[in-house]
Amino acid sequence: MNRSGLPLCLLSAVFYLFWTPSAGLKTLHLGSCVITANLQGIRNGFSEIRDSVQARDEIIDIRILKKTQSLQDTKPADQCCLLRHILRLYLDRVFKNYQTPDHHPRKISRLANSFLTIKKDLRLCLQPQAAVVKALGELDILLQWMEETV
Repeated sequence: MNRSGLPLCLLSAVFYLFWTPSAGLKTLHLGSCVITANLQGIRNGFSEIRDSVQARDEIIDIRILKKTQSLQDTKPADQCCLLRHILRLYLDRVFKNYQTPDHHPRKISRLANSFLTIKKDLRLCLQPQAAVVKALGELDILLQWMEETV
């Protein structure tokens, strides 16, 4: 490309980036948190690996997340905090520890980056000390649940 075409090419690229509608971007209202996320992009990324990942899942009688109805039952005031904790689980445990076949590392990395972008927009749910007090104060609920599952 000659030098006179370079500025025109760069200008065109800038206009394309700023004027192209952001397909898939959704504004989520989660209690007091409002975030924007490219859910369609995340869904498309997951669709690329879903069959392969689910085929490797040998534990078919246990579900970590129930159907979306149980997530929908979360009080609006708790939705922001719940999403933050779920994203942290995926970022700190799932994406970091998933052993990928050779063709998946970049796809998993893109999903992790998408989750990280969303998590950055979420504010802390509780102050750290308040969270510790809350968790310790509700330990009886966890213990009761554990006793009932025996």
